[in-house]
Amino acid sequence: MKQLSLSLLIMILVFSCGPPEPETRSLFNWVDLTGWHIDIPARDINPDTADAFIVRDSMLVSLGVPGGHLITDSVFMNYHLEVEYRFAGEPGNCGVLVHASTPRALYEMFPQSLEVQMMHENAGDFWCIVEDISVPNMEDRRGPQEEWGITEGKKRRIKNLTDGSENPVGEWNTMVIECVANEIKIWVNGDLVNHGTDCTASKGQIALQAEGSEVEFRKIELTPITALTETLE
Repeated sequence: MKQLSLSLLIMILVFSCGPPEPETRSLFNWVDLTGWHIDIPARDINPDTADAFIVRDSMLVSLGVPGGHLITDSVFMNYHLEVEYRFAGEPGNCGVLVHASTPRALYEMFPQSLEVQMMHENAGDFWCIVEDISVPNMEDRRGPQEEWGITEGKKRRIKNLTDGSENPVGEWNTMVIECVANEIKIWVNGDLVNHGTDCTASKGQIALQAEGSEVEFRKIELTPITALTETLE
């Protein structure tokens, strides 16, 4: 009887507490690039080509050159990704790639993926890289339908919804990317800047770009989720 009462008490406690909160994990350990690997095409010709990604002052830094990608070893799906970044000097270009898979699938450089643009004054654009996604007002934001595509020479850019969501160069920006099933939702500094559906991928690696500009990252955190957030608090 005592054993039954103890089991009943444990069940009551479990149900009263509810399911455990999803655990947030940092994808960067502030020390080295454990959990990531670097793909720099120029190394195929010159193995001594310098790294484009380093750890400096407890920050992950994309030096911008040589061009390439820093890619997670793990594959992820259904998550909330929070990234804090800033351009260290001159404003420029970079991006977070989600649902990344086949390396060098575009221009012998970019992995098959959906890019969430970080380029200064364009943060939150989608770029289709051998994957596709749909948004409202597609022709206004992507151009004539007959020119759409996901490979070289096609209209792959889908403009974001806002202007002025980024902070001035040198200040930190917070980008939130949520991926659930075939939807992707993006906020920049609290503003909803894009929401796409019918994505042709629902899981993959996460990658950061070296695309000409030095960018510092001080936070890259991932939390599993089962539904998209309506509004950020």
